[in-house]
Amino acid sequence: MKVVGASFSHLGLGNSDKSSSSVNLPSTSNSIKSSKPKIKPIGRNSSFKIESPSSTPRHSDQYTDLDDDWDADVGQGLSSTESQPKFLQSKPSRSFDYPSLSKSNHKRSESGVKKHVDGIIKDPANSLYTLYGPNITQEDKSIKEIEELNAIVSKFNRFKAIIQDQNINLVSLRKMAWNGIPSELRPISWQLLLGYLPTNSDRRVTQLSKKRQEYLGGISQVFNDNKEPATWHQIEIDIPRTNPHIKLYNYECTQRSLERILYLWAVRHPASGYVQGINDLATPFFQTFLSSYVESDIDIETFDPKVLPKQVLDAVEADTFWCLTKLLDGIQDNYIHAQPGIIRQVNTLKDLINRIDSSLYTHLENESIEFIQFSFRWMNCLLMREISVKNTIRMWDTYLSETNGFSEFHIYVCAAFLVKWSDELKAMDFQEIMMFLQNPPTKTWTEKDIELLLSEAFIWQSLYKNASAHLRA
Repeated sequence: MKVVGASFSHLGLGNSDKSSSSVNLPSTSNSIKSSKPKIKPIGRNSSFKIESPSSTPRHSDQYTDLDDDWDADVGQGLSSTESQPKFLQSKPSRSFDYPSLSKSNHKRSESGVKKHVDGIIKDPANSLYTLYGPNITQEDKSIKEIEELNAIVSKFNRFKAIIQDQNINLVSLRKMAWNGIPSELRPISWQLLLGYLPTNSDRRVTQLSKKRQEYLGGISQVFNDNKEPATWHQIEIDIPRTNPHIKLYNYECTQRSLERILYLWAVRHPASGYVQGINDLATPFFQTFLSSYVESDIDIETFDPKVLPKQVLDAVEADTFWCLTKLLDGIQDNYIHAQPGIIRQVNTLKDLINRIDSSLYTHLENESIEFIQFSFRWMNCLLMREISVKNTIRMWDTYLSETNGFSEFHIYVCAAFLVKWSDELKAMDFQEIMMFLQNPPTKTWTEKDIELLLSEAFIWQSLYKNASAHLRA
């Protein structure tokens, strides 16, 4: 029996998509125990095939789309967090990553920097031509495991097919990105979703070069002038406090880069200037764009950027600056005088909790807890103080897929985040509640926890967005 990669009808992509992957599964069930599947890269720009001699538990002769809709199992997800694939639960040390630079004869440079960085600097899409296939060392896989791998590879190939189009379909890219973006494709996907990169590939090289030169010109100008003392002093204080538990952000090279990015942004936005919390928002961009130039088997959170060629670091800084600017343009009123955007978001969150979980709302009120006391930071830093950078990056895949992800959808994520701890909070007094919310137990959270949170937030948004009468009730 042959199982082929399948339909993404909800994405506007047909079954004929040439980039889908396939699994060949004969119907002889007796060979399951003794047989080992083979994973074969088909070609540089084509999809990958995972073959197994064992049978499929499916009853149809042919089915498509092993990568289910992101919301297909929302009900199941809300009832349990034990939705992690079986092979990831039982063998966490051998879990599968998206296809990356992993050709059998590929040799990593000693510095960890990719050898083809010049091409990636010129056009991020050039990195797509060096993605050969999944790096899988474990050969003995069950039928369920093969299906999981096939779904992942199929998803990767569909992303790649969208991004390689001469005119990229942003609608399709957004629909795919909601459920998470493969790490190797995340840098270019984010830049496209934010509108930093043009969707037409013919304009990409010129536009990218122009924006990076503009950034370097701005840096040269503001750092040759006398710095504004108050702004520069606050940035100098905040940079060492930025993700101090992550080695990447303790390196001097990283800190100097962030200083340049934040100071230039502050100078160009005098209405708000630099505000504490903006330093946090720069880090997901910096970390993601840095990964474009580093070998995939390197832990980016321990990588020292000082080994990068200067033109690479300049490109990472420029891309971070412009994408941070795009993000902050959508939530500018969070950082102007009196921060009215944050006050509005906090009040909306308060109304939502009253509707979603009235008993929790009442308990917080009885304990004299004001929402502004704990949720101001949630809005100001977009939950980055509560959730790890890696999990934040996954969450931003979804935010960038939403029309107003950072200004509106984020409120529903905060509501889902608060309601998640409802039972614990209702058993606490004022001091215990404040201490708990300032340091929630999320250190062990994985992407599965984030995806559950996002699914719950989507439900609340579906129920209450634009339903002002319900919120006033």
